[in-house]
Amino acid sequence: MPSGPGVRLLPVWFVIITVADGSLGEMYTSMMSVKQAILSERQLIGYLRTYIDHETQRLEDIKRFYSKVSAFHNGIYNELATALANPLVAFTLIKRLQSEWPNLVYSYEAEENLQALRVSYKQLESSLPKLEDLQGAAQGLMRLQDVYALQVEGLVRGHFQRISNGNTVDIYKPSVSTPLSGDDCFLVGKVAYDVEDYYHSVQWLEEAVRLFRGMNWSPEHEGTLENALDHLAFSHFKAGNISSALSLSLELLRHDPSNKRVLQNVEKYEKLLVARPSLSSESVLKRPSSTYLRTRNTYERLCQTQGSQPKLYENPSLFCDYFTNGSPGLLLQPMKRELVSLQPYVVLFHDFVTAAEAQNIRNCALPGLRRSVVASGVNQTTVDYRISKSAWLKDSAHPTIIKVDRRITLLTGLNVQLPYGEHLQVVNYGIGGHYEPHFDHATSTSSPLYRLNSGNRMATFMIYLSSVEAGGSTAFIYANFSVPVVENSALFWWNLHRNGQGNGDTLHAGCPVLIGDKWVANKWVHEYGQEFQRRCSPDPEE
Repeated sequence: MPSGPGVRLLPVWFVIITVADGSLGEMYTSMMSVKQAILSERQLIGYLRTYIDHETQRLEDIKRFYSKVSAFHNGIYNELATALANPLVAFTLIKRLQSEWPNLVYSYEAEENLQALRVSYKQLESSLPKLEDLQGAAQGLMRLQDVYALQVEGLVRGHFQRISNGNTVDIYKPSVSTPLSGDDCFLVGKVAYDVEDYYHSVQWLEEAVRLFRGMNWSPEHEGTLENALDHLAFSHFKAGNISSALSLSLELLRHDPSNKRVLQNVEKYEKLLVARPSLSSESVLKRPSSTYLRTRNTYERLCQTQGSQPKLYENPSLFCDYFTNGSPGLLLQPMKRELVSLQPYVVLFHDFVTAAEAQNIRNCALPGLRRSVVASGVNQTTVDYRISKSAWLKDSAHPTIIKVDRRITLLTGLNVQLPYGEHLQVVNYGIGGHYEPHFDHATSTSSPLYRLNSGNRMATFMIYLSSVEAGGSTAFIYANFSVPVVENSALFWWNLHRNGQGNGDTLHAGCPVLIGDKWVANKWVHEYGQEFQRRCSPDPEE
């Protein structure tokens, strides 16, 4: 069987990154962490500027020496006998050859300048992205590609486009964007290749090859045209496209004619095409089916609509009003309520928090942000289907937290104090940040949610602490609608029926953030302590 390229050793730059302090890893899971990386790069730019200045001065000194010596040879040395008859001229010649030339040739100044740059880099090393961040960011791009049906060719040009009715359409035009280089595409394709995801590796490596063909290699790049051809050829082979694998391997041999592995692959590809002529036709790339996300098609369709909740004119039972819940605390300032869905019961409270309150909550959460986890049996673990960082805030963290808790109680009548309500969880999503379809309530009696000894999660109160430019909707899968991010507003729904059983219609997801920095805060309210606020009922549908 043909063999593909092995794992290459990363250049020194990447090796340095991977040995840094792991406590600051997973930068890709939070846009706030990515923003902080900008500050680190600004410092690196300053260090590089200093290095360039020192190197420029060093080269100026070398050019000055060159000009001085050249002037001798173009001037007084033209009359050699006359010049050397002068002992001063003879002395300076001997002195230059014995002292000045060795000082120049064996100077450590270049090494010292480079070492100074490396020392400065080392000081920032722990705050820089790790290899897992690069891989996570690449996976985020591929996730956006899949969920929003984006064209790789458009992403490479800095555009967010998909095919609709045979035409390429922009689904969003960001105010700021950047095209990707051949090396950028190579790294994304390599991440897919390393996990044997040839559906994605083919698409991204094809763009890498196209871009590498028209450019010269640069020292900051990891990939080369030969690397990209090698990985792309084997990706095509694994995807069943033998003709393309052969064509690309032959192109690679023109650059590296002595590559024995590729020569063997070419021979095997040719034999396969002779034995099975049907393999000569190009096969269509097929996206692998999901083994764990059975609702993938519905989930992605709802995300692509970027908000598809039923309209009032479509369902007269839905309405908007000013809501007080019979509470004196809301009489003078009722809350703007929008009933989004009856089954499940989902309400959107507009302007639930002020911009200042949202900022206070975000600021309080910043120091405690850590990679978000999900329940796994009796434990909690990080997973690829939830890409974000989160922090838990006690009501003592800031007066705003107390205000928010009190406001939730006024609107819902529920007791949200510990242990009947969990601490406020603040979440910041990362590159392509998402949370695939899940229930907020526990579906297993071994869930760590029961450690509070206050029953299951009865209700969810989710506050949008920021806006996003595109993406990031909350999609209710079985109920078949999604709610876009509405800054400073809050979604509320019941996770459990009145008989205590989980409501399957609350299966929901946080769609990947296409453009923007998404922050939410979750308040989960448990069963115990609510006996007189939401009474039980034997009716399983109530």
